[in-house]
Amino acid sequence: MQSPINLAIIAITVLVSFLAFRNPALAGRLILWPPAIQRHKQYDRLLTYGFIHADVMHLLFNMVTLYFFGGLIEQVMTEITGSRLTYPLFYLAALVVSILPTYLKHQNDPNYRSLGASGAVSAVLFAFILLQPWARIFVFFIPAPAILFAVVYIGYSIWMDKRGGDNVNHGAHLAGAAFGVMFMVAMEPAVLAHFLRELGNPSFGG
Repeated sequence: MQSPINLAIIAITVLVSFLAFRNPALAGRLILWPPAIQRHKQYDRLLTYGFIHADVMHLLFNMVTLYFFGGLIEQVMTEITGSRLTYPLFYLAALVVSILPTYLKHQNDPNYRSLGASGAVSAVLFAFILLQPWARIFVFFIPAPAILFAVVYIGYSIWMDKRGGDNVNHGAHLAGAAFGVMFMVAMEPAVLAHFLRELGNPSFGG
């Protein structure tokens, strides 16, 4: 059963993204554009960029991933902290933290823009991998253990971040993944011991 806040985040992101598809001026106001933050103090762009997407496939990929993994993370965070606010605060913080390295790198570049929830979605996904490292994740319809996906994902993101040229913010993916892991461990240190135990007991059917 899905958790209500995760579904609300998905619904809001889909709504805002479709509004931005139809309204370029809205997209221009919400996208991460460093000069707007640097010169005009529009710090809200460090959040709003994550609620718009380049196209329907970009939106669909992020929201499907969030649908399958965000519900469990919301439930776990609520159980651990006793507050329903933990998950949405985690998600919003992940949007900001995942984009900060990119912003600092490009803060003087008027030609740079970034959008999409991928950094925050990476945070959710890697929080899930800490809990269930041997769960099956379908990558382009091919099943793979979550921990294997994590290793390949990190390696590929590091390589592509250095190489560049594909208009994908791989740095945000890496920062989001790191934040997801660190947040979970800081929230409940026992999660790390749980992860190590699970890692030592492979189960490819889960």
